[in-house]
Amino acid sequence: MAGGKGERFWPLSRADKPKQFLALTSEKTMLAETIDRIQPMIPLERIRIVAGESMVPMVLGAADYLREKHVLSEPCGRNTGLAIGLAATHLLHDDPDAIMVVLSADHLIRPVEKLLSILHDGSDIAAKEDVLITVGIVPTRPETGYGYIKQGDVYKDNQESTVYQVSVFAEKPKAVVAQEYYYSRKYLWNAGMFIWSAKAILGALQEHQPEMYALLMNYSMAIGTDKEQEARLELYQKSPEISIDYAVLEHAGNVLTIKADIVWDDVGSWIALERYKDRDADNNVVVGEATLLDTFETTVYNDSDGIVTCLGVSDLVVVRASNITLVAHRRRLGQIKELLTKLGEDEKTRGYL
Repeated sequence: MAGGKGERFWPLSRADKPKQFLALTSEKTMLAETIDRIQPMIPLERIRIVAGESMVPMVLGAADYLREKHVLSEPCGRNTGLAIGLAATHLLHDDPDAIMVVLSADHLIRPVEKLLSILHDGSDIAAKEDVLITVGIVPTRPETGYGYIKQGDVYKDNQESTVYQVSVFAEKPKAVVAQEYYYSRKYLWNAGMFIWSAKAILGALQEHQPEMYALLMNYSMAIGTDKEQEARLELYQKSPEISIDYAVLEHAGNVLTIKADIVWDDVGSWIALERYKDRDADNNVVVGEATLLDTFETTVYNDSDGIVTCLGVSDLVVVRASNITLVAHRRRLGQIKELLTKLGEDEKTRGYL
């Protein structure tokens, strides 16, 4: 899935180049990193990227081996429920026994070998059983920005991975509740990574989202014909906008979770750089040309030809990208969308989005 806007990484991430098309965690784009990560298990010809129509050129430019056949374009955004339903419908059309591994194109995951082992174990189960498998990350801190999965009884532990029944899905918690989750060791982060057969997820949509399922089945009859694009537009115009969690996972009785003790980060904001970039002696993270004096706990990202300098400040995020400079207090980064809304209200500043 590569359809996100990446607004929280503005101004480096812009409308014409969202986060998944940036080289934030390595010299490759995050989309290319995601594809490279899974190619030892899933060959390129079996990879599909779901993204908005306007993003197709960016997808094809993210790695030189990508072609239009790899992309399922969305006429408009309808959240993850329909994005996954669209992919499942195409895979089932190609192969009635297709197993899906659903990943986001903008996550940091290490080590790769552990992830592949988890995906192998989950795929083996999904190929034999009518189950919906989530990948739950062992928390490393009491995080309030993620949803959680509460582990139920052990379902299977005769593989390298331990698989649990899901007791409950929990929304993003307040700080006190997040601490309770973290110290209980019974909760995992909901990473938005899934494994199931195309048949199983479409069956779940049929049960819990019958309207969407009927639209998908109607669309499936046009796949491979000259009416496919027209039918896809109709599908997206008529389908509800809902996440796969709300649409299916919170209601289905056959949901499992694989406990994944790996390094995982959704790289959701500038603060995330602190978790995988080196810090200096004053706990600053610096990427690009910058000189800091008496500056502490500050993240500086300079994507321009010039230099960024900081003197006597702390707890800031300073980003220079092209002709835009962002200076924000670390605690206010959650309001960056409000800032972008304000820019969008003025015709003079709308072009900076």
